[in-house]
Amino acid sequence: MSVRHDGSRRIDRRVRVQGRPVDSYPALAPEAERGSVRRVTVVGEEILHRPCREVTEFGTRELSALIDDMFLTMHVAEGAGLAANQVGVDVQLFVYDCPDDDGIRHVGHIINPVLELPEPGDRRLVDDLEGCLSVPGAAMAVPRTDHAVVRGFDMDGRILVIEGTGYFARCLQHETDHLIGHTYLDRLSKRDRKDALRQMADRREEVFARRAMKAAGLGR
Repeated sequence: MSVRHDGSRRIDRRVRVQGRPVDSYPALAPEAERGSVRRVTVVGEEILHRPCREVTEFGTRELSALIDDMFLTMHVAEGAGLAANQVGVDVQLFVYDCPDDDGIRHVGHIINPVLELPEPGDRRLVDDLEGCLSVPGAAMAVPRTDHAVVRGFDMDGRILVIEGTGYFARCLQHETDHLIGHTYLDRLSKRDRKDALRQMADRREEVFARRAMKAAGLGR
């Protein structure tokens, strides 16, 4: 998921890592410090359009390395969330480094997530601009609920329950969509989808160049 560029992302010392508050946290997540940059898949590639498989083995070196790489790739691409199929890996996993509307920064990963939304009568839908690292350069208004919960596991197999409101709730819904083979384009009308694809065609090379420059600046 892309970070909003409307000036609404605020810096705040309050941080929650894997759903729990911490006293302090670096600007660049430790996972990203250990990771390598991977290529981000682009809409139209088959892996983005089919459900990902469940993770059945936890605590492996490969899983830890994938999470590290996803954090760095998300950072270089200036994203707020990233799903495993966005780096070409067919597993139910996403990472996030995302603010909510109260300025709290949420950082973490979740495996085999199950999304829970409020009952229809209790939902508050918010139309807001949404982007995607796999739809580079495009942003469209997408209605999402302003509250979401995901239940799943961390990389060691421990149970996780992550709750989000506002922009972070949008992120949780967006990334869970990826793992069932959907992008936000699937939630748009045909007209709006064409508009998003036109935006991507016009801006993708600029986005790719910016990512390459940022990766080079990190020496990765």
